[in-house]
Amino acid sequence: MAETVEGGEGFASDGPASDEEMPLADHIEEMVRRLGYVIVVMAAVSGVVFPFGETIINFLWYSVLPGGDVAAPRVYHPLALILARLKVATLAGFIVALPVFVYQTYLFMRPGLYEHERRYYLASVPTSLVLAGIGVLFAYFLILPALFTYFLTYSQSAATIAFALTDTFDLIVMMLGLFAAIFQIPLFVMLAVMMGLTTRAWLVDKRLYFWGAFLGIAFLFNPDVTGMAPILVTATMIALFESTLLLLRWVGR
Repeated sequence: MAETVEGGEGFASDGPASDEEMPLADHIEEMVRRLGYVIVVMAAVSGVVFPFGETIINFLWYSVLPGGDVAAPRVYHPLALILARLKVATLAGFIVALPVFVYQTYLFMRPGLYEHERRYYLASVPTSLVLAGIGVLFAYFLILPALFTYFLTYSQSAATIAFALTDTFDLIVMMLGLFAAIFQIPLFVMLAVMMGLTTRAWLVDKRLYFWGAFLGIAFLFNPDVTGMAPILVTATMIALFESTLLLLRWVGR
């Protein structure tokens, strides 16, 4: 990345030797091509997982919902099961494609990166997959059980509870995928600071803007109309962001 020349007028110095000027059309073409690689990987993994979709659905369903007849899924659409299998297959493809996306962004930016920046970026590829796995486990063991316990608690005294396969599984898949994505926050914050794209002081100064963005994202990409899931998502995003800032302070960045 470009460095500022000390004592100058604030202009950036020449970048790495590998950094060459390219026409905008070439940049766009390369970006589209690398995004295509990510989509192909996601589709391939989804295709492999799809035949096992029903088994995964049963596992997820009965492990996060309460036992007994209450938990039995209700099907109100002839394509509900096939759509649910497609969603769980897409979720698997999305999780595996996350580190592929990080690696493709690295290849796209590589000519403009210094050697130490390349090391940081390459190290983030396996880290991305680990964080995605942690996010899925966090949602599976903590968030989803808490959500469905809440749903039962606030409604069982007023209505007969029935869980529709489509709507309920939409929520399950959305939460698992969303937590796989938001657990990338520490990675991207650390990467941005270590590569000199921003500073911890700037992030601290703008933290309320980030909190507001987290809240907006949580409510925008969440099918839970009760508001409990977006609140849990927002709280997790803020906790990850603030924990990363504390870690940066501890390591002196």
